[in-house]
Amino acid sequence: MKNKTKVIDRRTRYTQQTIKDSFLSLLKEKPFSKITVTEVCRMSEINRGTFYLHYYDIDDVLDSLLEDVITDTASVLDHVLCSEKIGCTFPFCQKVQEDTRLQVLFFDDVASSCLLEKLCELSKEEFITHLMQNSLLTFEQAEAVLYFQMNGCLAINKKMLKNKCTDWREIQQAVDHFIRAGLESFLICDGRQTVSGKGPGPSGTPETL
Repeated sequence: MKNKTKVIDRRTRYTQQTIKDSFLSLLKEKPFSKITVTEVCRMSEINRGTFYLHYYDIDDVLDSLLEDVITDTASVLDHVLCSEKIGCTFPFCQKVQEDTRLQVLFFDDVASSCLLEKLCELSKEEFITHLMQNSLLTFEQAEAVLYFQMNGCLAINKKMLKNKCTDWREIQQAVDHFIRAGLESFLICDGRQTVSGKGPGPSGTPETL
């Protein structure tokens, strides 16, 4: 019984991945709004019944794909305010740079908008909580900073990919330095406890994030 379950799980994962791969291939050829279930099924060599066993519609495929893409993505704070971590990188940026299949997500208006929302959702609670506890910013101000930063990062990634940039790490480091300096300017050193329970470091930034 267990072996049968494993076979089914493997078959399910294979079918879902095939559908996602077909979706990405179609997204290279046409905008998200023009992709149909019929086209995905034809390219995946499955029938519509099989498709609907796994996904409700094309939006559901995109949502599932984005979940996969950002599963191992570091949060904004872990990435930007990590000066004590050697070689700290943002897994999402690195993943997109190294996996050319995913780059098409940046150039479709619908897909990139959904991607941005997913990334903001991933970071929102930690980011806003940290800023409000360690600065004088209101919720609305902290949220605005997050969305400003994430929209800017999305635009930079689009530009780097479009121009086939070969020194994206250097550009990333420059942008990170700019963002870090901006965030640290909000942080205050008044003896309060940080989210982790440790006091702020010498520069006013948390010693451990």
